[in-house]
Amino acid sequence: MNNAAEPGGAGLPAHEHVYRQLRDLVLFGALAPGETVTIQGLTERLGAGMTPVREGLRRLTAEGALLAQGNRRIVVPVLDAPAVAELTEARQALEPRLAARAALGATPDRIAELRAIDARLDRAIARGDVPGYLRENHAFHMALNAMARAPILSAITQGLWLRFGPSLRIVCGQVGTRNLPDQHKALLDALEAHDPEAAAAAMARDVAQGMEMIAAAL
Repeated sequence: MNNAAEPGGAGLPAHEHVYRQLRDLVLFGALAPGETVTIQGLTERLGAGMTPVREGLRRLTAEGALLAQGNRRIVVPVLDAPAVAELTEARQALEPRLAARAALGATPDRIAELRAIDARLDRAIARGDVPGYLRENHAFHMALNAMARAPILSAITQGLWLRFGPSLRIVCGQVGTRNLPDQHKALLDALEAHDPEAAAAAMARDVAQGMEMIAAAL
């Protein structure tokens, strides 16, 4: 699987490479909410050994991306309304702050990188490419967070994305990519103006719109 969000993964140890493959299956909705996963099924799907797959599942379960149930069953959690509300609250506390920090330290090269990602995102929307949309949207947000130079806040945010990613795939399937609003253009303008308040406000709107669509899809 292509680790688009994290280039340069070719030299990773086997267990880390498999973990990232499994993480992407969850993050981009290839494993659906409520779906049961098995070590045997994933080893066949990824062409990987049982030990790194088992370790990857353990890590994702510890991160809340998967849920361990009885009889050694592991499932992708199904979000309910309270979980969506809590995720929204957490995202609103973190991501606008990261956007504000990014605006203060934005450079022309980093802004150009974000504009290139956003252009790929627009092309995915135009052709109705749901997997492409999900990957480029995630890449945009993670690149923005990297600009904030706040690795602890960014890592927490990445964990939140693992929890709602599968549900975002369902939203895309229901409404189509053309009906998915984003505030990326306003955010890019705020970065170029080095305006932290405008960047935070654009991100707050982006988070609210996305999470409202997930809530409506429940």
